[in-house]
Amino acid sequence: MPVAASAIYFLNLRGDVLINRLYRDDVGGNMVDAFRTHIMQTKELGTCPVRQIGGCSFLYMRISNVYIVIVVSNNANVACAFKFVVEAVALFKSYFGGAFDEDAIRNNFVLIYELLDEIMDFGYPQNLSPEILKLYITQEGVRSPFSSKPIDRAVPNATLQVTGAVGWRREGLVYKKNEVFLDIVESVNLLMSSKGSVLRCDVTGKILMKCFLSGMPDLKLGLNDKIGLEKESQLKSRPTKSGKTIELDDVTFHQCVNLTRFNAEKTVSFVPPDGEFELMKYRITEGVNLPFKVLPTIKELGRSRMEVNVKVKSVFGAKMFALGAVVKIPVPKQTAKTNFTVTSGRAKYNASIDCLVWKIKKFPGQTEATLSAEVELISTITEKKPWTRPPIQMEFQVPMFTASGLRVRFLKVWEKSGYNTVEWVRYITKAGSYEIRS
Repeated sequence: MPVAASAIYFLNLRGDVLINRLYRDDVGGNMVDAFRTHIMQTKELGTCPVRQIGGCSFLYMRISNVYIVIVVSNNANVACAFKFVVEAVALFKSYFGGAFDEDAIRNNFVLIYELLDEIMDFGYPQNLSPEILKLYITQEGVRSPFSSKPIDRAVPNATLQVTGAVGWRREGLVYKKNEVFLDIVESVNLLMSSKGSVLRCDVTGKILMKCFLSGMPDLKLGLNDKIGLEKESQLKSRPTKSGKTIELDDVTFHQCVNLTRFNAEKTVSFVPPDGEFELMKYRITEGVNLPFKVLPTIKELGRSRMEVNVKVKSVFGAKMFALGAVVKIPVPKQTAKTNFTVTSGRAKYNASIDCLVWKIKKFPGQTEATLSAEVELISTITEKKPWTRPPIQMEFQVPMFTASGLRVRFLKVWEKSGYNTVEWVRYITKAGSYEIRS
């Protein structure tokens, strides 16, 4: 359900109303008194940003020395309300030269009222893009004398943007060389037992794009996700080609993606913003290809010695390699001396984090490396609690590899002028929370 705000108030730290706007007649004009009496004067401002008083909900946020309070009388979308506040503050800052505080509000009453009428209609949020609003609200705010931010100028030739069709891209862009860069960046989260069995595993990924395209292009992205391939085979009345397909969970898109077309055809179609942006995010919980397996063996020989043996196997292709591999092996705090033997890379004892840190700059695929260490401990009489072993942690980055198996099947660029484009696709897998119990 949308926000459907009944009123919005701007208060200073004393509770004085700086400016307010009533959008509906279902609440009284004195509702701010209830907020001041029951919340501000009782010192409960930091406990919860949502409070219910007398059948109304107060959603409030502090920005600098100003409280922004949204009053709703029904069951509204709280996340949408706070998102509106954040976007509205960014809009005000773009007009005020980067400042938003009590002085900026007092110096720009007329402009704020005009903006409040544009960004919310009958309690429902509208367009909050500074680039578009500056096309028809051309008044400049009173800038703070301490602000060094340059004034944002309005974008010319934006008739299409004002209609709401493409509010994230301006017309008239021209590039000598039309290029598209696409990065699939994934983070692997793993919890593995000391025997190598997976206890918990998932992949979170995002598709980052950088577009330098002329005009108003229409892009179409095809992935090897299961639903998209099945939908394509239905539309073309032919069986799906053999090959690995994956199931994407918790997918979120940039606002430029045509959701109607995605629901109908299961293809990602969009008019991209100019420059760099995040096209989509996703998560995968099944069929994860782990880049590394770590097999630790830790033996406590009495109270004064330990033997540590760790074997790391790279599971990805032999033609690939990992960069910046780091294995952190916890040891007790009373560690006095360590001796290492490694087949690859370098290892040392880091007393500040109580870990043996093993670094391998370049780890080829389908290979293994081992670390053997003898750890001498300071024997203490007072220490009676047994040492609880924290998990071994690993960091890495594997180019041109995806743990989910996600692949780009095609990236098509269409523009009415018919220019040629160069597309670049890159895959990167990193360690998120990659932990192995010892």
